[in-house]
Amino acid sequence: MELGRRELHILALERRSFSGPGAKERTIREELGLAPVRYYQLLNALLDDPRALAADPVTVNRLRRVRESRRSER
Repeated sequence: MELGRRELHILALERRSFSGPGAKERTIREELGLAPVRYYQLLNALLDDPRALAADPVTVNRLRRVRESRRSER
């Protein structure tokens, strides 16, 4: 089973860079119609999904490293 459109769009959004404060959150609302909190919940679940790793290993591995780094700082 492959990833759905929303999951692929989330990964694509994570590959982009954003200028200025709030630009990413605004894009999340406008393009996905999601609240940023919900977006990050979906993103975290997606990082643990083997289908996401198969679809975009570079992005998923980078985001996993960031997540682990933040967890170890706590």
